Amino acid sequence: MMEQNAIRVENARVFLGGREVLHGINWTVRRGERCFILGANGAGKTTLVRMLLGYAWPLFGAEVEVLGHRFGRVNLQQLRRRIAWISPLMHRWLGDRDWTGLEITLSGPDGTIGLFRRPQEQEVQRARELLSALHAEYLIDRTVVTMSSGEQVKVLIARALMTNPELMILDEPSVFLDIAGREFLLRTIEELATRRPELTLLFITQRIEDILPAFNRGLILREGAILAQGAREEVLTEDTLQRTFGMPIRLLHGEGGRLWAVM
Repeated sequence: MMEQNAIRVENARVFLGGREVLHGINWTVRRGERCFILGANGAGKTTLVRMLLGYAWPLFGAEVEVLGHRFGRVNLQQLRRRIAWISPLMHRWLGDRDWTGLEITLSGPDGTIGLFRRPQEQEVQRARELLSALHAEYLIDRTVVTMSSGEQVKVLIARALMTNPELMILDEPSVFLDIAGREFLLRTIEELATRRPELTLLFITQRIEDILPAFNRGLILREGAILAQGAREEVLTEDTLQRTFGMPIRLLHGEGGRLWAVM
């Protein structure tokens, strides 16, 4: 029987650079859930993601399971092939060569940024289908240096889907985008959530307005500890957000269920 949890973390403490940056993390995400992780800069969001990918290790006594596999008993390299990680840090590698949208997408199964081998015909067909499904077929022959940041993220999403992942981590994907690019990206994520109900999605952000209604579960971090977790409506409250960011915040409810923070 398939493990029902996509993520299970118990008693996780992580030290980096001689200091404790995550404190007593206990957290579970069910398969197929759409969960957001919210926090200010320095709250521990990036370290939590690194721990889930096996790049940061908790102290002895913690238990970390991802996709039914407990860390310490699993080949992390093989596990990472089942996880799609999309981060703005990846943008730094996109402009090194004149890769096309199709070539970047085709590099997904190899875990590289850019294609370094001759792909099989079925891989090319799948890459074209994924770009088309993301309404990005016009990027197939475009080089990444001519794409907007939002278009580059679309190609990175297609690249991630080439491996048919079970867990997708969207690590502050809109941080470098302008308003138009952000909305372009969020529509893409919303379509993906609708089309792939079995895919577990984590969306990491420090912007309340980026949290789509599709993300109905949430985790809020403050100074490396969990401040709140649970259903969206229980977590995204003015009181909790004021404690999260240390400033007076009021929430405005926009069309379609989006929330906007004002002071």
